[in-house]
Amino acid sequence: MLSHNNKSKILVSKVAAKGDLKAAIDKAVALVGGFPEFVSPDDRVLIKANFNSPNRYPASADLEFIKAVVSLLRESGVSNITLGASSGLAWQPTEKVLKKKKVFKLAEKLAIELINFDEGEWVSVPINGFHLKAVLLAKAALDSDKIIYLPNLKTHAFARFSMGLKFAVGLTEPFSRRMLHDDHLEEKVVEINLAVKPALIILDARKCLVTGGPARGMRKKAHFILASTDLVALDVEALTILTSFKAKNRLDLPIWELPQIITAKKLGLGAQSEEDYVVITG
Repeated sequence: MLSHNNKSKILVSKVAAKGDLKAAIDKAVALVGGFPEFVSPDDRVLIKANFNSPNRYPASADLEFIKAVVSLLRESGVSNITLGASSGLAWQPTEKVLKKKKVFKLAEKLAIELINFDEGEWVSVPINGFHLKAVLLAKAALDSDKIIYLPNLKTHAFARFSMGLKFAVGLTEPFSRRMLHDDHLEEKVVEINLAVKPALIILDARKCLVTGGPARGMRKKAHFILASTDLVALDVEALTILTSFKAKNRLDLPIWELPQIITAKKLGLGAQSEEDYVVITG
């Protein structure tokens, strides 16, 4: 792996995670700067987790992962923590998914606010993308000071893969998502990132879907946690894990030639090549 002595380069951590989950997450974040680098005690921090469907992890978030992140944020002095979610169109309403996944009980146990984006306000944000001129985003997301993404590692039947770059879809108004699927889906989901940027992405890659997705597919164990502030670099490194498994999926192009990655490069959303970032393993 590349040395991380060059401070001008983007950092991506890739930490083995087979034992203590909280320690592994803490290490992954520490290797790219540590929680205090990305959030301050007075920040209103929104955690966006993956509750696209009620299907079991890794199709949807592992509650233990969320618990560990909340604990680490509190240890960093952050007290104003909100968990936000919106399920995919096929599994709406979101409330039903959250009940089935016992997320309401989790929020109560952790003493954090749970926001079902579908029940809140939406704000039209102009982005002037190639395919989208504006997006309807959850006001709760726009009102937060910092957003932390907690995506899972998985392929996607229509968008090829669903990780950091596609994660902002869950912040958009559900009906407007239908139009994403009309054409140029892979490009449109990336353009949404022109409207919102996470302070940190922590990818749960302990298990993954290597076929199908986002809700069903062949499950594999990868035993990693990745962290970065860069959506492109993180997704590229995550894709190296997905493509290491022999499986029939739509990851049928070189990683840097996948439509999501090409679009993100054109829009300047992150790394332009492998020379722009450093992978730190642990």
